[in-house]
Amino acid sequence: MSNWGLWIICAGIPLLFGLWAQLKVKSTFSKYSEVRPRNGMSGAEAAAAVLRSSGLEGLSIKPIAGHLTDHYNPRDRTLNLSADVGQASSIAAMGVAAHEAGHAVQDAKRYWPMRVRQTLVPAAQIGSSLWFFPVILGFIFASTGLITIGRVLFAAIVLFQLVTLPVEFDASRRALVALQGQGLLAEEEVPGARKVLSAAALTYVAGFVAALGQLIYLFLASRN
Repeated sequence: MSNWGLWIICAGIPLLFGLWAQLKVKSTFSKYSEVRPRNGMSGAEAAAAVLRSSGLEGLSIKPIAGHLTDHYNPRDRTLNLSADVGQASSIAAMGVAAHEAGHAVQDAKRYWPMRVRQTLVPAAQIGSSLWFFPVILGFIFASTGLITIGRVLFAAIVLFQLVTLPVEFDASRRALVALQGQGLLAEEEVPGARKVLSAAALTYVAGFVAALGQLIYLFLASRN
């Protein structure tokens, strides 16, 4: 098979999957952003309720710029919520905010996949910044050593993406349990939050599939 054919299978198709996943999460979030919860809670209020129930009342919830830029920062133990989530009162906002609160609970309980992911952050950052250069030079100069270095650097990205999956799935599970168990969402409102979180999870799956496919391509292309 030609390198072009390999690229289509290993990288092109996963890339299309990733684009579809991004569109899916945006459309699902947009749909349920229009659905107001019966209790009128904002995303920040829902996150605070989840944190209180886990004994994390002192954790700071801060606004952050951007759209769907929400995240938990374990370094300073802050929950950072965008305006579309923190200040909005919708099923989508409550689901996403509770998901980020789930990460804070993971951190407090020392959830081991999250600890592993944090350990891998430096390696993944180095890999994402540098892997391209030895690979390109390796193909130009037909140096398998340089290509191998690039593959190792890129493998750190793939490993990080893999470990991210259980962390994200678990945070969503915690979010849904909290939203339902504490009565923050009515029974008929929970499926909407679940759809938002499931769509978001697709982006992480797509990220891992794309990274793995690219690593396989690098391996096979260097052998041709």
